[in-house]
Amino acid sequence: MDAEPLLSVASPPLTPAVKRSLADDVVDRLRDAILHGSFKPGEALREEQLATMLDVSRGPVREALVQLEREGLVVVRRHRGATVARLSRGDLEEVYSLRLALERLAMLRAARYATDEDFAAMEAVMAAFDVALSRGPSEKEIAELDLRFHDLIYRAARHQRMYDCWSNLRSQIYIFLLLRNVANPDFRDVTIKAHADLLEALRARDEVLVATLIEEHLRGAYDRILESYTATEHASSGEAPSPTLI
Repeated sequence: MDAEPLLSVASPPLTPAVKRSLADDVVDRLRDAILHGSFKPGEALREEQLATMLDVSRGPVREALVQLEREGLVVVRRHRGATVARLSRGDLEEVYSLRLALERLAMLRAARYATDEDFAAMEAVMAAFDVALSRGPSEKEIAELDLRFHDLIYRAARHQRMYDCWSNLRSQIYIFLLLRNVANPDFRDVTIKAHADLLEALRARDEVLVATLIEEHLRGAYDRILESYTATEHASSGEAPSPTLI
């Protein structure tokens, strides 16, 4: 006799869970506070103090710190507690070399699987980019739009595990994007053209071109961030130069 299937055809579909935990809310609030400078690099994050500020018990705060450590925003040391991470040039190289590997795959899959709805969402972000850059935006506004565009690429790739990897890198990338000088005269043209070219290649479903363009885009972004990082770095840090992005 044939074995019974794990799920029969008549089985009702599972309904996705939508309820968010308290820890998820605490993660979002702490992440936002770190990304927007409420807590500075190297600053101690004390569970009891954070729990009081957020009006929650220490349990959700502890869970949130573990998640933020996974995202690279927090460093947790045994018996010493948690501090806001200091991101170095070495971190920049690691984050961007990993991003390059992930995004090559994301672009290839998006070229195969993206829908008209995906393209329309990307177009909307491009329009917001154009408006923001025309009026003289802040680094934060452009970083948020930039990441929103790339979020859509990862969504269009239809690969949940890859999207999860991207989500864990995203906060660190945001911090590095804030180093860019958006007031640079050529920033608007370079940024708009790079993202417009990516979208056009995705629409054409040209896998060779999307692979080439995303590599050029991310290498250029890395070089601009590294230049800004070097210009603002304290002269006495003594840190060795970051290697070229592989």
